[in-house]
Amino acid sequence: MADGLRVAVLGLGGMGQPMAANLIRAGLSTVVWNRRPGPARQLGGQGAEVADSPAEAVRHADVVITMVTDADAVQAIAADQGMLAAMPEGAIWAQMSTIGVAGTERLARLVSEQRPDVVLLDAPVAGSRGPAAQGQLVILASGPEQVRDRIAPVFDVLGQRTVWAGPVGAGSRIKLVNNLLLAFLAEGIAEAVALGETLGLDRSAVLGALRGSPLVSPWAAEKLDRIGRDEYDPQYSLALGLKDVRLALREVDVDRFAVAGSLAGQWQRAVDRGLGDEDVTVITRALQH
Repeated sequence: MADGLRVAVLGLGGMGQPMAANLIRAGLSTVVWNRRPGPARQLGGQGAEVADSPAEAVRHADVVITMVTDADAVQAIAADQGMLAAMPEGAIWAQMSTIGVAGTERLARLVSEQRPDVVLLDAPVAGSRGPAAQGQLVILASGPEQVRDRIAPVFDVLGQRTVWAGPVGAGSRIKLVNNLLLAFLAEGIAEAVALGETLGLDRSAVLGALRGSPLVSPWAAEKLDRIGRDEYDPQYSLALGLKDVRLALREVDVDRFAVAGSLAGQWQRAVDRGLGDEDVTVITRALQH
């Protein structure tokens, strides 16, 4: 089904780079662009075509993937740098960045007003760098049903499964649900470990007691192991986690979601201390002081 399919990937950070690499390994014709050229050149050595601009990258693409930091970055690529205008008629734009509800609605209006002949899919992902590299993401897709078969060869390479949530915007809403739960899990792990140390327990004893517990998922177990080794290199950075919690809080009455609001405040203080580029589990370190 993927014969002749041409995919453009715009944004080659911690998620976009391994996603593009998987597409190349799967034999899909892949064009890449990144604001900083280094990651694009690296993928060029693996078989990708390297474009000098977003517009050049998408000019002959059947599927365009954007995977960047936030809604403003997506908007800049799509509008200011000419991506949307350059897309072929009938092409699919799979917007896979986590940009929240308002950001997704803004892009949907942009497509409706400027390029109604382009199909927008709202398709953020659940998973961090490891699952991205392994092609084991969960794709939280939403958009027109008639293009599901066309996008399947791409999503099947990138993820272990695709959850179709409804019309455009539903995928971003589910992503906020997913990432708020992830934030609570990361905070719970950090506070449990920090509590143990505050009570005078050796960290290894705490971790040993928690390993194998029915309360600890495989994701949490891997995080506990990394905490035990004091490894906080980012799989999902604290700054990005905070961004996603704040995206969720924008859509609700903060007084009803007071725990999420408190978590955001604590994470902001940790980011202000210079911990934002570390993994979310670095909040363990923040709680030690």
